[in-house]
Amino acid sequence: MSVTSISSAQDRASASASASDSDSDSTPSADTSVELSIWPASARPAAEGDVTVADVSLTEAADRFGTPLYVLDEGEVRDRCRAYRTAFPDADVVYAAKAFLCRAMARWVESEGLGLDVCSAGELGLAITAGFPAERIVLHGNAKSPEDLYTAVRLGVGRIVLDSTPEIARLAEIVPPSDRQQVMIRVVPGIAAGGHAKIRTGTEDQKFGLSITDGSAQHAIARILAQPRLELVGLHCHIGSQITSVKPYVAAVRRLIGLMTQVRDHHGLELPQLNIGGGHGIAYRPGQDRLDIGALARRVHAELKDGCAHAKLPVPRLTIEPGRALVGSAGVAVYRVLTVKQTAGRTFVAVDGGMSDNPRPALYGVRYAPRLIGRRSMAQPCPVTVVGRHCEAGDVLADEALLPGDVRPGDLLAVPTAGAYHLSMASGYNLIGRPPVIAVRDGSARMLVRRESLDDMSRRDIGL
Repeated sequence: MSVTSISSAQDRASASASASDSDSDSTPSADTSVELSIWPASARPAAEGDVTVADVSLTEAADRFGTPLYVLDEGEVRDRCRAYRTAFPDADVVYAAKAFLCRAMARWVESEGLGLDVCSAGELGLAITAGFPAERIVLHGNAKSPEDLYTAVRLGVGRIVLDSTPEIARLAEIVPPSDRQQVMIRVVPGIAAGGHAKIRTGTEDQKFGLSITDGSAQHAIARILAQPRLELVGLHCHIGSQITSVKPYVAAVRRLIGLMTQVRDHHGLELPQLNIGGGHGIAYRPGQDRLDIGALARRVHAELKDGCAHAKLPVPRLTIEPGRALVGSAGVAVYRVLTVKQTAGRTFVAVDGGMSDNPRPALYGVRYAPRLIGRRSMAQPCPVTVVGRHCEAGDVLADEALLPGDVRPGDLLAVPTAGAYHLSMASGYNLIGRPPVIAVRDGSARMLVRRESLDDMSRRDIGL
């Protein structure tokens, strides 16, 4: 998928916004491009109300692998990797593995020429076992454990992003005397951006990074430069997640150039790298905005070039860290309906999954657009609340979702845009077990991550 084709999908989704919002109580549109605008590009309507992804029937996949089930379109992931490489040909594109990581995903990303951003020894170890080159891996997190730092140094990761002053001495002690570890410092540019208060990370009132305003970042930079085993190669910031506007990134670049100028003036060091993080927004429902990566690339490069020319600095090599923007739209979650209940004027449709495989609605109030698959219904759509099977009132997967009025137990529901922060944030609540992940491509499906069994969970319980 090229930058142009992604933009075209964005245009189709935007064009459908008024229809999906104003006609929410009427018969669904017959325009399947609208209905599937937030699905993988390979999604197609099929016979008997089915949907295929990469020529694989979701109904048949549910029968074969069981439900709940995550379906991941390998071609969509690869196309989006290539679109980023095309938009940012002179930058390092680093996949934020926290969105979703398994060995196959690491191999796809590596083969498409991207780097990998990890936040723990666990993510790092899995990537290495998949054959990912350590020098193309970035480690960061706000509170890295000694094991995280030791593993990163031992395996030879390319860059470590330092997030606090204590980490500086802690890391320097681990690096062998004959070596130098490349590091970046995560700074807070004082910019509020993101789709929810809990995912805005560019402001002073949260746990990440070091403030430019109060001098914490400048102090940490001086401390790093005093450590002979650490090599400061650049600045890092991540201003938030689910950002759909280019403006906050441009503002962040402007402020980071100001800090780079201070480093040059005070320490005589021209930093060669600048990492502006990720957080690129995608659409979870038809008509929602998503970040235009072509526009992002043009505006960021222009700001970087002009700002550095004005400050008389060499233009640093840019790094970006897309996560959900690469994998979110490539995933579809499939559930089976267990019960349908009318109470207090509301209809609750309960499925065989819930907050254990998708906690995001409970955490951030995210709204999804589930679709009935596997049978064709002529019933009028009605607003329902799709809920999970867990013992929590907040176990809601989709509120005010439009589904046919005759939805019943045994039906299959497919939820698009389920590739990011589903399995990676899944839990063992109620000991139900996490769903499997299958990859689909060219009409075939294969297992990437198997279903977590009761035996898997029981083996951890060693008490008598």
